[in-house]
Amino acid sequence: MTNKICILGLGYIGLPTASIFATNGFDVLGVDTNPRVVETVNRGRIHIQERGLHTLVQAAVKSGRLRAATEVEPADVFIIAVPTPISEDKQADLAYVQDAGRMIASVLQAGNLVILESTSPPGTCMRVLRPILEESGLKAGPDFRLAHCPERVVPGRTMRELIQNDRVIGGVDRASGESAAKLYRVFVEGKIHLTDCTTAEMVKLMENTYRDVNIALANELALICEKLDISAWDVIELANLHPRVNIHWPGPGVGGHCIAVDPWFIVERFPDTARIINLGRTINDSMPQYVVERMKAILEDIPSPRVAVLGVSYKGNIEDARSTPALPVMRGLEQAGITFAIYDPHVHDFEYELSSLQDALADADCVLLLADHDEFKFLYPQELGKLMRRRVVFDTRNALSYDLWRECGFTVYRLGVGDAGDNVQTCSQQIDKQKAAAGR
Repeated sequence: MTNKICILGLGYIGLPTASIFATNGFDVLGVDTNPRVVETVNRGRIHIQERGLHTLVQAAVKSGRLRAATEVEPADVFIIAVPTPISEDKQADLAYVQDAGRMIASVLQAGNLVILESTSPPGTCMRVLRPILEESGLKAGPDFRLAHCPERVVPGRTMRELIQNDRVIGGVDRASGESAAKLYRVFVEGKIHLTDCTTAEMVKLMENTYRDVNIALANELALICEKLDISAWDVIELANLHPRVNIHWPGPGVGGHCIAVDPWFIVERFPDTARIINLGRTINDSMPQYVVERMKAILEDIPSPRVAVLGVSYKGNIEDARSTPALPVMRGLEQAGITFAIYDPHVHDFEYELSSLQDALADADCVLLLADHDEFKFLYPQELGKLMRRRVVFDTRNALSYDLWRECGFTVYRLGVGDAGDNVQTCSQQIDKQKAAAGR
């Protein structure tokens, strides 16, 4: 019978998972090497932003079911939810997983269940974590259970998706997988699919790799459409009317802890085989510099240009700026001698200073939109233009009502649209008119 769960890593996955288990009646110890995180959690507060998380953590701590510490303790179940970043040379850094494994091995007992949730290169459970745990003298399978259960959530919907999404669980043997499945069924409403550890690792990596390669295709299409003076957004919208086509949207790059990282885990293991995956990553990683080059061309005749940057999170309506493409864009603008000010209503911690909307727009020569927050879609360009030195906008997300901006005196540029293409009626506008006429 499982009474105590020890979760190593109290970040974007570990803390929500800990609080859910605690509110479902388990005694949960959350372990983190950062004393400030431990102190924050023990006060019933949170150090990350996620809808609904603060209420759950507060309830879990007040109930006495959840507490945090910097050291592991004996438990029935150990869940590893630590970061698995990549190095500058695109190699997986598994130091956190290895450290967690050593901490668990020091208190591991027969009959325990160990679950790796951290997204990992294929083979991590069997080739990296298992040998470390077996330094305890116990063997995975006969003596203790070992499984991989990757998280499958997106920031902003973590609490809901932890409960509702299907889970893939891979065990070193059938008993390990079934033990992990029994545990997660306490709160998971989605289906649970059992397999082996390496298959589960590859499933998670391919979910994000598929999206990364699809976005790379869209970004390549955007560059082609700019040369053709047509709109990539219209091409994608019309192509996706086909029942077997689902092209993603282009953008200034790919960010977040998963999509911009996970494909490299496959490339690292199989560099000569994962050719499309490697190319997709290369294309997406090149997009921030492409945005910088577009900005340099847009501003080339303006002395000492100044840019108002709107949005630096890696996607719209979240505060997560991990691996955001906005960061290399900022560095590129800085190297090009283009000054900028940043406004993001969601992000509170960023490498560069953040400003208010008014301060960001003051005397700006161009608005550069990098994240499609809902707030930006309702900005009124006539008032914004009064704060600026020149009325120019470059939208990398196709998020703005560019006809309105043009009516308010702005010169409009969009990623994936040739400069001439933004001066003619687009297919999407024609489709909207046809739909309106049909409605009448």
